[in-house]
Amino acid sequence: MDDISLTTLYSVLVVLIFLSAFFSSSETGLMAINRYRLKHLANNGHRGARLAQKLLNRPDRLIGLILLGNNMVNILAASIATVIAIRTFGVSGIWISTLVMTVVVLIFAEVAPKTVAALHPERIAFPASYVLVILLKFLNPVVWLVNGLANLLLKPFGVKTDVEALERLNREELRTLLSEGGHISGEHQSMLINILDLEHASVEDVMVPRGEIVGIDLDNEWADTLNQLTQTVFTRLPVYRENIDNVVGLLHIRAVISKLSLGGLNYADLERSVRRPYFVPEGTSLTKQLLEFQTKERRMALVVDEYGDIQGLVTLDDILEEIVGEYTPEGRGRSRTMRRLDDGTYLVDGSTSVRALNRHLGWSLPYDDAHTLGGLLIEELEMIPQGKCSLQIDGHNMTIVDLRDNVIHKVLIEPGTDN
Repeated sequence: MDDISLTTLYSVLVVLIFLSAFFSSSETGLMAINRYRLKHLANNGHRGARLAQKLLNRPDRLIGLILLGNNMVNILAASIATVIAIRTFGVSGIWISTLVMTVVVLIFAEVAPKTVAALHPERIAFPASYVLVILLKFLNPVVWLVNGLANLLLKPFGVKTDVEALERLNREELRTLLSEGGHISGEHQSMLINILDLEHASVEDVMVPRGEIVGIDLDNEWADTLNQLTQTVFTRLPVYRENIDNVVGLLHIRAVISKLSLGGLNYADLERSVRRPYFVPEGTSLTKQLLEFQTKERRMALVVDEYGDIQGLVTLDDILEEIVGEYTPEGRGRSRTMRRLDDGTYLVDGSTSVRALNRHLGWSLPYDDAHTLGGLLIEELEMIPQGKCSLQIDGHNMTIVDLRDNVIHKVLIEPGTDN
């Protein structure tokens, strides 16, 4: 190198430092890029995004290529810097070049470019992908050999390079991703998270309990039945004889509304309009039941236990309200089972769903074993209370204020100080 001028050596050194900065920023930019935005851009035809995605599909090869290039230029730069220093300062130039190159490489080829790449990954990753794809074609044999040896060393430790497996999100990770989605409105975030939560809930959590089912008793006086059909706020009603255990079917008010409005509805018309009942087992997840409603083109089902006894009634609206919130008169009526008093306490019906209570008030009451507030209190007491009593659950003081026929009707809840 004695025949090469210092000006040329300095020029080459600057180019090598620039190349080192390129490799360093490329590595950080490609690794920091949002993979889901990258997929979106690639699917929309963005050329740079497609190339970046192609490189990231094999991160071992990408890292091998970048490190190969980075180490080559850094070693060559250090060698040239040493030659320059020796020719300028003599033997002591070795130490000078080491100190100077450490600072120069650290600032100009590592910290500065990597900081820019971390803050603006797309601006760095997409243009760099064009260059890296070309380099990979020329250096592929060397990269393949280096990666083969590296993967051989990693294999005993169980390290895998399956990108698809690494990028898969479980439900909780997806929930966190949605919660942190700054570009999604609060209402939309809430609905998307509620969809994920459907899998954790069953029809028992949202059904109308057996004791609150409103239906048509065919054994009633015809005048009472007509009055009920005229005054009801529900669009669908179960039809039974004497009690809900003798269910006949389900009635859509639309099927009889025309004759009812003209005063021509009779008992035979009502029976012909009743549709075969649809039963679902308790414990069915809301996700599965939503799909069942869609498949069977039904909007209402009777929930039964393992013995076939009717436990409640669930509708499509009940499930949809778990996603978007209450929007039907029936749902708004049930939300009135929770009333906030002036002193900050809540007067809640014992039949209120624990899950609904948690959702409305932001609490975390347990509901694995009991689905209603009354059931939760009995579960905690391990007995049916004989009168008014108080207990604390999850930091909330709960007092049974209305108990009739061994059924808890009203509970006064004093929220915990941390809630």
